[in-house]
Amino acid sequence: MSDNAFVHVRDLRVVFRRDGQTINAVNGVSFDVQKGEVMALIGESGSGKSVTLRALMRLHPPGSSELSGTLQVGTTRC
Repeated sequence: MSDNAFVHVRDLRVVFRRDGQTINAVNGVSFDVQKGEVMALIGESGSGKSVTLRALMRLHPPGSSELSGTLQVGTTRC
């Protein structure tokens, strides 16, 4: 983790299971955001931008997905 990182994400993975299928929506995303820095996620439709942000904010309904990886905001490891 960068010494000044306010948000630290490592190896974020989000998997959905639906009708016997496994959907790897986000696979191995890592980034740091420094205090005072602005970051944008850009990509094609369906590339996992919204899923990534919802995972970081814990907005996926319980049981709807499997999340793994490391998230730290400030000094709090989530």
